[in-house]
Amino acid sequence: MQYLIRMVCDESTDFRRDILIDEDATFLELSDTILKSCAYPDNQMTSFYICDEEWQRGEQITREDVRDSAADEDLYTMADTRLSEFLDGGVRHLEYVFDTFNDRVFSLCVRGEEPGDGAPEVVKSVGEAPLQIADADPMAGTFSTGGADFTEDFGIESYNADEIDFDGFEISDGTSF
Repeated sequence: MQYLIRMVCDESTDFRRDILIDEDATFLELSDTILKSCAYPDNQMTSFYICDEEWQRGEQITREDVRDSAADEDLYTMADTRLSEFLDGGVRHLEYVFDTFNDRVFSLCVRGEEPGDGAPEVVKSVGEAPLQIADADPMAGTFSTGGADFTEDFGIESYNADEIDFDGFEISDGTSF
């Protein structure tokens, strides 16, 4: 049996991927298929969330074991968790976090099941995927990049070391300059 999964992103209304994947495939295989379909490198932390009908997050399936210690709660990793473990139970909604630091996600919905098996396949690809990392430089746009003369703003051209008055400065042992 294969699942037909539709993937969309609320950042781009013209983006969509339909993926056909075997029920015995792992979440890691689904993740790899998603990354390849979007031309994203496989160098970011990603994860899946099992969601209810209102898209409220439930269980998380991580790329790697990220626990700090041996906790009592269940941990699901992509390589060790098969799609059928969750999707056979009637789950129809998933989120794929592709930009962890900005909590940007693809919404995945199981659209149907078809007989057959085989390698994961993108059967429909519409539009371009959003950038994988939004605002990779958090300081981008906060400084002028147009070659502005910063000395005008900070008065560097008028700096003269001889004009500094060190009488008010003391070192912690009471010694002054």
